[in-house]
Amino acid sequence: MHGLFDDFSLDFFSLKKEVAIITGGCGGLGRALTAALAKAGANLFIVDLKEPDEDYISHIEKSGVSVEFMCIDITENGAAEKIFRRCMNKFGRIDILINNAGICKINNPLKFDRTDWDPMINLNLTAAFEMSREAIKFFIPQRKGKIINVCSILSFFGGRWSPGYSATKHALVGLTRSYADDFSEYNIQINGIAPGYCLTDMTTVLHGNPKLKSLITNHIPAQRWGEAKDLMGAAVFLSSRASDYVSGHILVVDGGYSVR
Repeated sequence: MHGLFDDFSLDFFSLKKEVAIITGGCGGLGRALTAALAKAGANLFIVDLKEPDEDYISHIEKSGVSVEFMCIDITENGAAEKIFRRCMNKFGRIDILINNAGICKINNPLKFDRTDWDPMINLNLTAAFEMSREAIKFFIPQRKGKIINVCSILSFFGGRWSPGYSATKHALVGLTRSYADDFSEYNIQINGIAPGYCLTDMTTVLHGNPKLKSLITNHIPAQRWGEAKDLMGAAVFLSSRASDYVSGHILVVDGGYSVR
């Protein structure tokens, strides 16, 4: 029993001096993820299409960490290489990648066509693949690294009116598990977080419809929609040493939605 007390401490959850790349870091969930990792001590390299406001950056820096921002379309050819090169130039190391950037286009399934489908495939899936592949090039030599893919409960269900979103999130689970199978031997842990229905810009249409809001809320055992902060603990755990023997797992954070 004495050995168990020696083998573990809360320092296992610390990300002090680690460097994390987070895509889509200026969105609702992205801000929560960056805040969580900053609080745990990680230096941050935030990637997004839109420029962050000064308050956002200053709040991060108040945590005592360094932060760098890069405005880039991660679906462009060569974007992943540019991101990792700049992160290395700034911090000299990379320890964590969170593939958070994503979009959801909703349309009548009979009218859902390639103009809806292609942007989601490019951002939700292909960009995550390119970013992960580039991260692994750095992680293998150092025999250390964490990749977290932001999936969805629609990684497991159909999801009406958005076949592209459901398809990409299903595929992201497949990518997570496949890469975990391939690269766990290098001490690289690749996992996913699957949020349930959360209050974000992406779900405004659903939450703003009283009938749909009620239908969804009644299906959640916790009887409330999730908030971005509900993902923060999961993100720190999967980014930290505490999850060194967890790989290929999808951590569902949904208030019990998927068990009902």
